[in-house]
Amino acid sequence: MELAEHRVVVTGAASGLGAATAAHLAAEGSRVFLLDREASVAETAEGIGGGHALCDVTDEGSAQAAIAAAVEHMGGITAAVNCAGIAPAARVVGREGPHPLDLFRRVIEVNLIGSFNIARLAAAEMAKNAGEEKGVIVNTASVAAFEGQKGQAAYAASKAGIAGLTLPMARDLAGLGIRVCAIAPGIFGTPMLRGLPQEVQDSLAAEVTFPRRLGEPEEFARTVAFILRTGYLNGEVIRLDGALRMR
Repeated sequence: MELAEHRVVVTGAASGLGAATAAHLAAEGSRVFLLDREASVAETAEGIGGGHALCDVTDEGSAQAAIAAAVEHMGGITAAVNCAGIAPAARVVGREGPHPLDLFRRVIEVNLIGSFNIARLAAAEMAKNAGEEKGVIVNTASVAAFEGQKGQAAYAASKAGIAGLTLPMARDLAGLGIRVCAIAPGIFGTPMLRGLPQEVQDSLAAEVTFPRRLGEPEEFARTVAFILRTGYLNGEVIRLDGALRMR
């Protein structure tokens, strides 16, 4: 399916990887519908000519309403890209005691359960489409799924869940003509990371094998577009990290 034929829902689309993905797909002719908890998603959507809705991906009712709004706006859904996520840092036992259980639960809720929530609802709409290939789901994992750092127990667990979800979800949805992939980005120059001091950014970039720089959100977006275009790509977790292997 060509990009101009796609009707795409993007979560976490107010900024960062989600905003870059929505903008790139819109520029390639896709219809896009942006979801985020932040009200600024309206401005982001307006800037690229897309639709939008406020959405808490962890809440079933909120997600159902958002997917329904996307269907109404675009006339259906052919792709869903899950970029919504959080990454608070906390050690299993830190200076203030054990890792707060509510924090661990919240990270799993947003990153893993939230992605699954949108994926399942979007897939149900994709199944209504005509043709052999009815849709594509792209979830966002992380290199932390494989090489989690100190303070990343919750985040790494959530992203490992995304990686582990990819193949069984692809197998579950194969009979409906829906493909499923995930991207595991390394260190990317999102607004949050670009807000760090330059010396910190430089030290992070120095860890990358080649090229020794931060990834650009546009590179993530182009990888999403590649997945949407490539019909034989399914059940795969793609590392997008400049051969970074975190110590």
